[in-house]
Order: sequence, then C-alpha cells, then structure tokens
Amino acid sequence: MAITFHRPTDSPTYRDCTLFTAQAGREEAGLLHFRTLAPEWYPQSGVQLTWPHAGTDWAYMLPEVTECYLRLAYEIAIRQTLLIVAPDVPQVKALLEEKLPRRATENILYKQCPTNDTWARDHGFLTVVSDTGAELLDFRFNGWGGKFAAHLDNAINAQLRDLMVGKYVDFLDFELEGGGIETDGDGTLLTTAECLLNPNRRGPQPSQEAVEALLRERLGVDHFLWLHHGYLAGDDTDSHIDTLARLCPGDTIVYVRCDDPADEHFGALRAMEAELQALRTKRGEAFHLIAVPLPRPIFDEDGQRLPATYANYLVMNEAILYPTYAQPDLDATAAQALREAFPGREIVGVDCRALIRQHGSLHCATMQFPQGVLPLPL
Repeated sequence: MAITFHRPTDSPTYRDCTLFTAQAGREEAGLLHFRTLAPEWYPQSGVQLTWPHAGTDWAYMLPEVTECYLRLAYEIAIRQTLLIVAPDVPQVKALLEEKLPRRATENILYKQCPTNDTWARDHGFLTVVSDTGAELLDFRFNGWGGKFAAHLDNAINAQLRDLMVGKYVDFLDFELEGGGIETDGDGTLLTTAECLLNPNRRGPQPSQEAVEALLRERLGVDHFLWLHHGYLAGDDTDSHIDTLARLCPGDTIVYVRCDDPADEHFGALRAMEAELQALRTKRGEAFHLIAVPLPRPIFDEDGQRLPATYANYLVMNEAILYPTYAQPDLDATAAQALREAFPGREIVGVDCRALIRQHGSLHCATMQFPQGVLPLPL
C-alpha cells in the first residue's frame, strides 16, 4: 500500500514538513522518485509505547512508573492512535479501560509479546518513506552496547510486522537506535560520534566514512552532521542525540544549554554549542539555534545524578509532549522554547521524574510511525 502525499496546508502537521516541499522541488525538476527517513514532524499514523511490567528493571518502582505511562497513554491517545506492546495485554487493557476515558481507549491498539524493557525509541522500527510506500527498518538493538539484556526487545519488530502497513526490511546486521539519530526529511542526519562510532555497538572502531556509507544507503540521507562534544551524567546511551540536540522544521535546532559554570556539564555543553553554531545546512547556511535549559541536578537514592533533559520531547501531529521535572521556572522556559521551534502546536508537559530513574525520558519511551503505517483501532 503506497502512502498518499498531501501538499502543505496551514495545519502545523503539513506546514512545516520539509519532505513535502523537497518532493515538490523534485517533481518540478522531473525527478519523481524519492526515499528518506521520515522526520518526526512528518504526518503520523500513531505512536508506540512498550509497557512496563514486573519483569523489567521497573519492578522496584512499578506503581510510580505506571502512573507516568498512564499519563503518556492518555496524552497520546486523545490525539491520535496509540500502539501498546506488552507481555500481558489483558492486564494492561483492563487497567487502561479503568483509568482512561473512552475517547482515549478507543484509539488504542495492542500487541502481546515478551519484552525486556520499555524503551520503544531504541528497539522500535525506523521508518523510511518514499513515493512507493513505507519501509519498516528493523535494526539490531543490543542494549546500548551490551549494557542490558535486550534479546526480547530485539525481537519485537518481527512480531509487529504483520500489524503494520509497509515493507519489512531486515537490517539486524547493524546496531542503530532511534534515539541516536535525528533527520529533517530532506537528507540531513544529525548524530553524535560517541554513539554511532562507539565500538560497543559494532565491534572494532568503525570509520565515520563506513558508517555514513551504510546510513546513506539504508536511510536515504546524504548530509551528515556530527557532534563530538556534549553528554549527560547518568546517561546509558553513550550520548544519544535526542538527549542533547534536535532537528526541527525550518533549519532549526533545539539544544541543551548550561549556564552554570559550577555544573559538571558546563564545559562539554558549551563546546557542543560552539559545534552547533559552526554546522551548516545543505545550502551552506547556519542553523537557527534555540536553547532549552539544563534542568537543575536530580539524584537517585544512591546519589547518582540522573540524565534529566528537556530535549527529550516527542513531536506529534498537533502537539509536542515534553518532559517536566517539578522545576516550574525551567519547565516553563523549556515550553516557551518549544513554542518557538514548533509554532501552532500545543505544548503539553508530562512529569518524567519517574522515567529518569531508569536513565531515560519521554522521547526514549515512545516511537512514532508515519501516516499509513498503523491501522486504525477496530
């Protein structure tokens, strides 16, 4: 089934989609074929959550994290289709039907399969869109370099393939996590060398040229932006880009800025800011940079700093869901920055203090799918 492409309108769903304007240019030039990794602001058919359960690392705080997931499920499902993956669907369905209004539950799809953990961003499909339809790319997930068990999560996509509309593509020969890459839908890919060139993902130190060649072929990207600075204390992902800097419509990048010289992140994030200022678009122009603040330090019960970040937001069709951390001044500052980056979308905060206890946040817990990929709930 081919995806139907629409022209931009005044709706934010379409107005800021670089891919549509790029395709219009290709058509005018007589180049009808295109293929590229869909940007997050591409029109969506739905969002995936992989539900927490007692067999995951959430066991010691399951009620607390379940409340966070209930809020996420509500905010997603009142707006668009939600796919929930869980090893015990009847239990999760009963909980959601008890806790959420019908206007949310009627928009939920379920898929039962065993899972190790809940980070859908990193074990979920990456979706390439083209004029011939969607390609569901199944890359290998190895628990961020073998840090955690991932054999069950790595098998989820194979069990979802019959639910979704699109060509399943087996790329299980290469580790790649959704949180590790950002794209604008016009061939640009933003990432960090610490993650994509890390030997813990693919054995001996891979060359940047080899990784670029593979991603060019598999994702349909041709303009690579590499960051070599920036990190978050407590991060298990080896500096996923979605914790630090995010591509946005209109050649814009939202990034984390630290203004406290006493903070351990100050030097690395200022060096990252300088790198971002030096980056150029495919047309040789500077990006428009919008800073979100680094949250004040949050620690776990053992005194370890947790990787709280406002960059870990989810773009939806008409809304942005972003993490909050009970820091009202900084939560509000982050919301204002996101309004600037995504004008016309509703900005909705979700308390993610529970999520960062396992070293992830809102974007890490979700994976969006382009239009035409997820069916409507029955």
